[in-house]
Amino acid sequence: MSYCRSEGNGKDQIIFVTKEDHDTPSKALISLSPDEDEEPGLILPNGDINWECPCLGGMASGPCGVPFREAFSCFHYSEADPKGSDCYEQFKQMQDCMSSYPDVYPSKDEEEDENIAEKQEADASETTETERDNMIESEQSKQSTVDVSKS
Repeated sequence: MSYCRSEGNGKDQIIFVTKEDHDTPSKALISLSPDEDEEPGLILPNGDINWECPCLGGMASGPCGVPFREAFSCFHYSEADPKGSDCYEQFKQMQDCMSSYPDVYPSKDEEEDENIAEKQEADASETTETERDNMIESEQSKQSTVDVSKS
């Protein structure tokens, strides 16, 4: 006979079953409906913007959250052709705000410069390690040559 026990302050359940329980097919119902337990994406079913979407990376709540939301909303609801061409002012305000917080919103050029500097440091470190390894091998080779000549 099977039974269930709760552990971990009730958050975990351990189910013990017998061999007979496993002999009969399961009667568990599993829903394959994509609607259940699926978190909404960037755009909610009603067409509104989901400001809580992790895909926004916190942009909607950062120091420039208001200008970001205004620019993004303008673009989302824009009916201009091309889409968003009527949102220049909102995006300019967002860009001005972001440039006021370079530590929070680094420019693409700064990120590329950092990546290049990191790669150069890694290459230099790798070269130094390779040179050190070559020197060690050279010293070991000299020692083995000396040891052979002594014999």
